[in-house]
Amino acid sequence: MHLRRLGNSEIQISAVALGTWPMAGMTSLDVHDQYSMATIAAALEAGVNFFDTAYCYGADGESEKLLARELGSRRDQVIIASKGGVHWDATGQRISDARPSTLRRECEESLRRLNTDRVDLLYLHGPDPQVPVAESAGELKRLMDEGKTRSVGASNVSLAQLREFAAVCPIAAYQPRYNMLQRDIEADILPWCREHDVAVCVYWPLMKGLLTAKFSRDHRFDPRDGRQKLPMYQGQEWQKNQDFLDELRSVAVEIGRTVAQVVVNWTIHQPGITSALCGAKRPDQIRDTAAAMDWKLSADQRSRIDQALTRRGKIASPTVA
Repeated sequence: MHLRRLGNSEIQISAVALGTWPMAGMTSLDVHDQYSMATIAAALEAGVNFFDTAYCYGADGESEKLLARELGSRRDQVIIASKGGVHWDATGQRISDARPSTLRRECEESLRRLNTDRVDLLYLHGPDPQVPVAESAGELKRLMDEGKTRSVGASNVSLAQLREFAAVCPIAAYQPRYNMLQRDIEADILPWCREHDVAVCVYWPLMKGLLTAKFSRDHRFDPRDGRQKLPMYQGQEWQKNQDFLDELRSVAVEIGRTVAQVVVNWTIHQPGITSALCGAKRPDQIRDTAAAMDWKLSADQRSRIDQALTRRGKIASPTVA
């Protein structure tokens, strides 16, 4: 297993993590508990020891509960990251609430769902406009001091907020969106994290499945699939992406890898990137992406990918949500 240190902590994590959001069944289609649990088992078998979940991954914490059911007595063999500060209201609306009392309540509920006495990493899921980041950070530090989490991180915050957070609580990890086509953190946040020994554990490395190259140019999405509403899946942007993916396919075929493996391998070897969170709801998905850990693209292959990225050009909407 190829492990990396989680920032300034002593925790060792795999370069590919299993992201459990798809298992929540809130935006993904055809989610079944038996497949989700088999996916968790497959991740372990493939060398993944890092599992990413959150209080709000499911209307009632489905992802955390699935992890507890499948891991069972193997809890101490893995690193579990969860997040607090976001939940769903009775109407299904996403609510940001990072008040200290809420973060504590959600942490304690997450521990019950996970059937454990601590998580290894607890993130602030996102900033609450009504609560200073320093207040949220202070409560996460207290939870760490009490042993309810081994380390603390922040997700979806700005550089200014990261600095505010770090002034109050030691921060081991930062979790942003990042992939080949969405690289805005390289301008400021990534250098800051490298300077301050903060791990960067990225989500969307495959851009919600787009960068797997599994969708043909004429693909027709299920009407229930929300991805078709995103700019990257529409019109000229879709065609530009398909042109780019054709170039990635040529690299993948040459080295006997899947496009997803090429993309994830490129991602985990970018300077400052510690781990890539690969969402999955079926065993074959995590087996595919986990196989990106065992090798490295050559300098020539990376150069060809960089040239393809230049031809692709800047994306029209970097704020895809």
